[in-house]
Amino acid sequence: MKSVDRVLLVASVALFPVSAIAQDATLPPHFELRQQDLFRAGRTLTNAIADFDNDGDLDLFVGFNGHPNRLYRNDGGIFTDVAEQVGIADNDVTRTAAWGDYNNDGHLDLYVAFVSREGSWNRLYKNEGNGKRFTDVTSETGIALEGSFRQASWVDYDRDGDVDLFIGLRNKPNVLFQNNEGIFLDVAEEMGVDDPRRTVGAAWFDFDKDGDLDLVVANMDGDANGLYRNDGNIFVDIAGDAGLADGGRALGDPSNGTVRPTIVDFDNDGNLDVFMANYGPNGLFRITGSGSFINVAADMGLAVDNRYDTSTWGDFDNDGRVDVYINGTITGGKSYRDYIYRNDGARFTEVTPQLVLDQKADHGAHWVDLDGDGALDLVLTGAAEDGMHHVLWNMLDSESSGLSLQVLVLDGNGHYTLAGSEVRLYDSATGTLLGTNILDTGSGYNSQNAAPVHFGLGHQRLVDVEVTVMTSDGRQTSRISAVDPDDYRGRWMVVKVNGTDVEHD
Repeated sequence: MKSVDRVLLVASVALFPVSAIAQDATLPPHFELRQQDLFRAGRTLTNAIADFDNDGDLDLFVGFNGHPNRLYRNDGGIFTDVAEQVGIADNDVTRTAAWGDYNNDGHLDLYVAFVSREGSWNRLYKNEGNGKRFTDVTSETGIALEGSFRQASWVDYDRDGDVDLFIGLRNKPNVLFQNNEGIFLDVAEEMGVDDPRRTVGAAWFDFDKDGDLDLVVANMDGDANGLYRNDGNIFVDIAGDAGLADGGRALGDPSNGTVRPTIVDFDNDGNLDVFMANYGPNGLFRITGSGSFINVAADMGLAVDNRYDTSTWGDFDNDGRVDVYINGTITGGKSYRDYIYRNDGARFTEVTPQLVLDQKADHGAHWVDLDGDGALDLVLTGAAEDGMHHVLWNMLDSESSGLSLQVLVLDGNGHYTLAGSEVRLYDSATGTLLGTNILDTGSGYNSQNAAPVHFGLGHQRLVDVEVTVMTSDGRQTSRISAVDPDDYRGRWMVVKVNGTDVEHD
């Protein structure tokens, strides 16, 4: 990557009006359903969220099993399905979707993969510009692949300035496509990440803080999980030594497995921890000073034992502590229950409202702010025939909604190529760390987002924003001092990263 000046820019996003009710911090979150007829269709397996048309708000792709896929354009908090119009309304059993700018042109492209069917294994759709039309470029990019697809991640694992594509496969060794000017070559075997175990989830983060992205994979049917340390020219699986192999559930038990790893700083200490959604007890792994992990799920009240597909973390009440939604699977005709836990600091307390329990959710789940009010909404899918894919709008009161800051990190050209970058907030007056977040590299079972990171602030006023990116020169960190969150009500703070210097408004 060339070393050029690092520039910080701020981009406005329209604030959409939304009704709200007062939020008592001791009560469960309050949600509202809208456009219920539009989102009522079930048999949904995956979702992916991004601003595909570059208009400053987040849009929603939903993959189906039994209906054509949908792409919902967001216009002021009102959604319209434009999938057929733009050319991505596939009618196959869709398992995986992920947004990434593979050709570095500033327009987010869409990777979609299916259950193994002749002629419909996977597709890469090129965004022709501002979401007006997508073109199937699967063959010409070399990305055509057969398999039982699960998690896809667009990440720059080799730090050369473009995004590569990792794909977890349920029935064969995993794949790592290296991007060479828009042409992809599978280097998984060469790089040591061709895990032959039954992978269903994956996430990337710089766990050893050496300046490149490492890979954690979640494996099913009793298989051990993997933690692949990126050593530059090879990845080495150190899950056993690091303490992540079992994920908190039983190894060797074919009824147990890990479905979804999630990267989160749940205790606001500045270090990135790992949550494992399992068939079996869930695991919450705090990283230690030695670079290994210890499971604190039982101590924190999160070691519920059943069958779980995914988790998504977000500060739904904007009190400065990140909360969690955990999704129970639907299998064998049974819908396992879901949970929302509020982070009380010392422990997590269940606060699941009835509306969440009513949804029969499964697979895809995201906390994202879809109406620009500063409060995180909950986006779900449901695999059952009578399921759904509703957005649960967060009805946090307007004062509390404003106690947040959202930060989107882009490269120097303004392109979304820096997934895995870390953002930290500090109290400007005292220097106290307030929280840490990471740009998503795969945030649900078979789903993903290219959204800004969100911080609830409580009643914190001025903050310093610290951004760390992985470059060919290692970890590079910039700090923007004395940011007033009130200046960003209803809009994202967009940070463009270019080398070692910082300019900001």
